[in-house]
Amino acid sequence: MYLKSLELQGFKSFANKIVLQFHNGITGVVGPNGSGKSNVSDAIRWVLGEQSAKQLRGGSMQDVIFAGTQSRRPMSYAYVAITLDNSDHALPVDYEEVTVARRLYRSGESEYLINGTTVRMRDIQEMFYDTGIGKEGYSLIGQGQVEKILNGKPEERRELFDEAAGIVKYKHRKAAAVKKLESEQANLVRVNDILSELDRQVGPLREQSETAKIYLAKRDELKTCDVNLYLIENDQYEQNLESANAKLTLARQNQQGTNEQYQGAKEQYEQTGEEIREVEETIRATTEQLSQARLDRQNHAGRIDLANDRIQTLDRNDEELKIRSSRLKNEIRSRRIQLEASGKRKADLDAETEKCDTRIQEAETASAGIAGQISEISARIEEGKEKIIRILNERTDIQTDRQRASTMIEQIALKESELNSRELTLRSDERDQEQSRSDLEGQTEGAKKESESLHERNDRLTEELETVHREFLEGSEKLDHIREDYQRESSRLDTLRAITERYEGYGASIKRVMEQKDRVPGILGVVADLIRASKRYELAVETALGGSIQNIVTADEETAKKMIVFLKENRFGRATFLPLTAMKNNKPLREKEALEEDGVIGLASSIVSCDEKYRDLSEHLLGRTIVVETIDQAIRIARKYHYSLRIVTLDGELLSPGGSMTGGAFKNNSNLLGRRREIEEETKKIRRLKERMEQLSDQVEEN
Repeated sequence: MYLKSLELQGFKSFANKIVLQFHNGITGVVGPNGSGKSNVSDAIRWVLGEQSAKQLRGGSMQDVIFAGTQSRRPMSYAYVAITLDNSDHALPVDYEEVTVARRLYRSGESEYLINGTTVRMRDIQEMFYDTGIGKEGYSLIGQGQVEKILNGKPEERRELFDEAAGIVKYKHRKAAAVKKLESEQANLVRVNDILSELDRQVGPLREQSETAKIYLAKRDELKTCDVNLYLIENDQYEQNLESANAKLTLARQNQQGTNEQYQGAKEQYEQTGEEIREVEETIRATTEQLSQARLDRQNHAGRIDLANDRIQTLDRNDEELKIRSSRLKNEIRSRRIQLEASGKRKADLDAETEKCDTRIQEAETASAGIAGQISEISARIEEGKEKIIRILNERTDIQTDRQRASTMIEQIALKESELNSRELTLRSDERDQEQSRSDLEGQTEGAKKESESLHERNDRLTEELETVHREFLEGSEKLDHIREDYQRESSRLDTLRAITERYEGYGASIKRVMEQKDRVPGILGVVADLIRASKRYELAVETALGGSIQNIVTADEETAKKMIVFLKENRFGRATFLPLTAMKNNKPLREKEALEEDGVIGLASSIVSCDEKYRDLSEHLLGRTIVVETIDQAIRIARKYHYSLRIVTLDGELLSPGGSMTGGAFKNNSNLLGRRREIEEETKKIRRLKERMEQLSDQVEEN
């Protein structure tokens, strides 16, 4: 195996592509200083995988790329390829000739090739192990390398000897194997640690898994029940809606039919009114014609009253028809029968009217006869008067004739008084007829007004029906929204309660201790459960408490000691306990005048609430912390009192004695202090939503 050729392009001083051919018998490259002899050896070292720019006599790897001259532009890449004769197969590849190439761009990208195939640098290095040709092999010795080898450390010379002995490949493989074994050993230790930790968590996790499975099953069952309930209610609402729509359609059809019947009845009523007016005209004409035959007219007045009664009956039937316009089809059929009866009555009335006309003619004839008699009597009266005058003039001669004439005058006077009496009676009857006619017209007007009132009432009821239907749809939509809000808030409340009961956000040791709360009466709870603050002060109080918010409060020291032993025996971790018997505020705030400063809200213990038995605990934890509104006010007060106070702001900044300041954005804030408040607020909100939902449900049912 020997080097056959070297191809360079863009590498250091070789701007143009050049190929150097090496044949058998060539022992070196000679030339004057600065001719580029060292660049040839650098190119061979570089193509074999050299990564040190210092070994290539440069500052960075990009320095191997031709940098350009005054007459030539710089190159964008450097390319070097060496071709080796492998006819003896000294290299572990199935080629008679092996070409190794490397290309580097100014962007920093680099690639290696073996016979034109892209490979890794590691593949090239492994191919040249134990051949003496590698970048660290003894085949490439540059300027100063001999002195470096002679004066170098034994370890550095050892590499050359290993290369010459042909054991470098095995040493590299051994080093790689040892490195992998160490890595696997570290992974094994880490896995054992994880397994031991997981073994400790298996029991509790199994219990939590069972609880979670039960919870998920119940939640799915609840969701299924909610969905079924919603579907049932939705089906019920759809059925009610379909029934209401069917009733509405039937009512509109009935209304349309009734309106048509009403229009027919109205037309018939108008026709009947026209006929009544014609009859009244006939009656008035008859009254004028019977001015001198009032006695016979009295005989026909009863029949006319009967006709008027029948007309009133027809009007009442018409009113009943309009009143019953919203009723069922059976009443409509009955009304049609009544209309047919009214037609028959009209025909009867027409027949009776004809009879009345005949009798009127007869009365006119009788009246003419009576008028003739009256005229004859009047003539006789005149004659009698003349006779009286003649008799008075001839009193003495015709005494007998005077007595007879007086008798006749008395008879005529009686007849005349009788006629006057009959005339007064007829006039009285005429006034009664006029009154009856005016009453009939009033009743007709009243019927028309009542018909209009019923029509208006029908329109008003239709509008009310549409309004109620619209309110029903709006109420149903609001009820659905309220139910969704109720379900969402209920789920959130259940989640909050579950988180609170499982003490999510607390340390594992805190959870372990609180699991024993029902078994150990002396465990009273964590600080966050016993101290309450309004929403405005929650952040400030939680900041003031710091890590103490997760401390466990016990009734006495014995309970705390017992739970510490419990944690130690089971390797559950550490926890801080606050026995109530030891909670005394022995160091109250001495700078009382600081509470009067501008912006000071008060001591943190004064803005929280708790049961009276926890008051000493509150004073112990918060009795020396001052709450202010802003950080600027806190800094001013801290400076004034020489940084001897513990101050917290409403936004959560903390100024500790000595001048240290803590603040910034909270990440994953669990809001331990506000959980109870959130549960109470959610409970109240759900109660209001439930009341509103029941109210809307009642309103929808009513609609």
